[in-house]
Amino acid sequence: MKKKITILIIGLILGTYIGGYFSSETVHIITERPIILSEDIYTELTDSKILPMASIKVAGVDNEGNGVATVLTVQSVRGEGRVLTNIDKLLFWTDTQNSIRTAKQVAEEVTGIEVSGYDLIYSIHADAAVIEGPSAGAALTAVTIAVLEGKQIRDDVMITGTINHDGTIGPVGGIAEKAKAAEEIGAKTFLVPVGQSKTVQYEEKEHCEDIGISQICTTERIPHEENAGEGLDIEVIEVGNIKDALQYFFEE
Repeated sequence: MKKKITILIIGLILGTYIGGYFSSETVHIITERPIILSEDIYTELTDSKILPMASIKVAGVDNEGNGVATVLTVQSVRGEGRVLTNIDKLLFWTDTQNSIRTAKQVAEEVTGIEVSGYDLIYSIHADAAVIEGPSAGAALTAVTIAVLEGKQIRDDVMITGTINHDGTIGPVGGIAEKAKAAEEIGAKTFLVPVGQSKTVQYEEKEHCEDIGISQICTTERIPHEENAGEGLDIEVIEVGNIKDALQYFFEE
């Protein structure tokens, strides 16, 4: 009887150990996400930089609906294939994490370069709220490709749009506001998703109708289609995928 109890206890201990080991591995895979750097770690990594650093201008819309722009930088350093962010300069949201991961995957597929031996460091140099959410996905992909290929992006070209796993660029909001912000920061070309080079603006008009001895008035919204760059010194061009966009970013 004692022998059976001893065997049972040993079995439980081994089961707990093995189960804990595999559970730990599973959680690590599922919850894998970009690592947020402290300033000390960031300094240590950037001191050992191997590949060039590339930057891209990013347009967004703030909480008040105004177009804003900033600069996103990606640097590649010798490492373990991790995705890192500078916490002091990047407001790190879940949607942005997903966009960064997808951007890295697409960049590897487009370039044919596997970055398991390097860490990619993403940082932003102004109001980080402009890249909150997935709308900077296309820009993240373009600048990641620039780093992997050792190229610099033209500073007079900007892009907005989500990035899909197959490299296509998805729709976003605030195109007109972003186009204005892009022009104000010096861009001459603004790349947008297919079908979004034109925007619909609404004009409010009051319509009144006499009914018997009363007059009924209602406010109607009249749609007007406009080019997203209407009245701006910037060319708005539609692109369907990241490969189409690259021809505008890189000077041959």
